[in-house]
Amino acid sequence: MQVGDIETRSFGIEHLDGAVHLSREAGWPHRRQDWEVALHLSQGVVALDETGKVAGTALMTPFGDGCATINMVIVDTGLRGRGVGRRLMDQVLSLGGERPLRLIATSDGLPLYEKLGFGKTGTIFQHQGVAAKVPMPDQTETAAGTDIAQITAIDREAFGADRSALIAKLAEIGEFAVIRRNGKIAGFACIRTFGRGEVVGPVVAADIEDARALVAHFISRRTGAFLRVDTGDARLASWLAEHSLAHAGGGVAMARPIKDRPAASLFKTFALANQALG
Repeated sequence: MQVGDIETRSFGIEHLDGAVHLSREAGWPHRRQDWEVALHLSQGVVALDETGKVAGTALMTPFGDGCATINMVIVDTGLRGRGVGRRLMDQVLSLGGERPLRLIATSDGLPLYEKLGFGKTGTIFQHQGVAAKVPMPDQTETAAGTDIAQITAIDREAFGADRSALIAKLAEIGEFAVIRRNGKIAGFACIRTFGRGEVVGPVVAADIEDARALVAHFISRRTGAFLRVDTGDARLASWLAEHSLAHAGGGVAMARPIKDRPAASLFKTFALANQALG
């Protein structure tokens, strides 16, 4: 196939089945429902070969005007190294406008992202496995629907951008747990069906002890289930490995431009919604 035969178009729902096939060929666990969630929150670009088959994808997920993530960047194995990824990235970056951009890079994509001006901001550790029995933490509880507004505000403080659309979608398809102190939410975590089982994230807390308790809230209630957690915190990664969720890969957190996290924030994001959505 010649690269000149590749056409790029806006990503629409008619491309979902092809995107699922492409991601499965790449070894990614995403189901059609996972792609639907990502597309619901995003704008994107697809590359189509001369037969109309999806040969590449890239999404831009905006979080207000303050930030966007670039995600689901996949190119058919037969077309890699031939400029298709660069074409997709050029177009999806333009969708982000003037927003600061973040992404999680695989080793294959790292050189391209560096050429496009992204710099490393951290390391993401992916942990997954069959949940072993762990004690139920005393300080956590299932969130109520009335908690979503406060969860959204805490997430905005920790993430540095407005992810209200993401939090609302997660509330629709998943379940939140919270820690309360003095009548206020002091941390939260979410779980939802994803890939081979369920993914825990985001996890937002003031310290590592609360983060572990929030993850344990879900592990303790799902003994024998397949769980995944994507974290940028090495302490949480070590704890996950000790509690049956083995290290299974990860990526490099990158940003353009590189900005320091606001020092005034009381909260930190200990685990991502997943590597795509941040």
